[in-house]
Amino acid sequence: MAVAITGASGLIGTALATSLTAEGTDVVRLVRRPATAPDEVSWDPAKRSVDMKALADKSITAVVHLAGAGVGDRRWNEEYRRLILSSRVDGTAAIAHAVADLPGDPVLISGSAIGYYGDTGTEIVDESGALGDTFLAHVVRDWEDAAEPARRAGRRVAFIRTGLVASSGGGAFGKMIPIFRKGIGGRIGSGKQWWSFISIDDEVGAIKFCIHNEIEGPVNLVAPEPVTNAQATKALGELLDRPTVLPVPKFALRVALGGFAQEVTMSQGVSPGALTAAGFQWQHPTIEQALAAMQL
Repeated sequence: MAVAITGASGLIGTALATSLTAEGTDVVRLVRRPATAPDEVSWDPAKRSVDMKALADKSITAVVHLAGAGVGDRRWNEEYRRLILSSRVDGTAAIAHAVADLPGDPVLISGSAIGYYGDTGTEIVDESGALGDTFLAHVVRDWEDAAEPARRAGRRVAFIRTGLVASSGGGAFGKMIPIFRKGIGGRIGSGKQWWSFISIDDEVGAIKFCIHNEIEGPVNLVAPEPVTNAQATKALGELLDRPTVLPVPKFALRVALGGFAQEVTMSQGVSPGALTAAGFQWQHPTIEQALAAMQL
């Protein structure tokens, strides 16, 4: 079995590649430069091109597409908003065409986000939830639509709509840790907004579950139940043995998360309907377990 991964050097991609390799699965890394190792294949998402000859020679059974400009890496000016969108649409289109043209019947596990649902307010939604009306919601819509060539070719396609990943290596939680270590961490705003999280171990486990099981369409990669922002920040403060009495200053949040700050301040109550129905088992179903698994 061989699994090709885009974004293999990122937070999720690195953890996934390590786990698959440990299980004896061949991992093929798609890299945006000339391939220099036997386990690499070159691709250029901006040009929507993949070295198909090299990829076809790898006997690929699944492609996990995780590449895209980081939503929390910079401030969201107009130029960076265009990059966030184009890096996902162009990259996904390239990978979808590649999956459609590969021999055999490879599955496509395409990265996505719970940002699709926008601000859910007091509601908790599953995969049937409506499209939100935010920048990231519209990005996710176009991102998922770009995989249509693989679907038209009859390939199984799963869109992994990932929540806030609990990891010390990056993501919203990773970037908030320094704030909390300084003792200035706390709830954001009222703290009543929903946060839908998942541990990095469960993220990897869910992706592998999607590879091996007949799941397709949108799949929410989140823990069984969301928590409020106040509950999440209280748990992080207790783990770090730091007070969480005062709200996080808005300027500190903007510095830590950039444009992604807007996404973490709104309420996103999301449940994993597809994973639950398929029988997936979480290692860290609670926020306390997910944060403890970060091994700070």
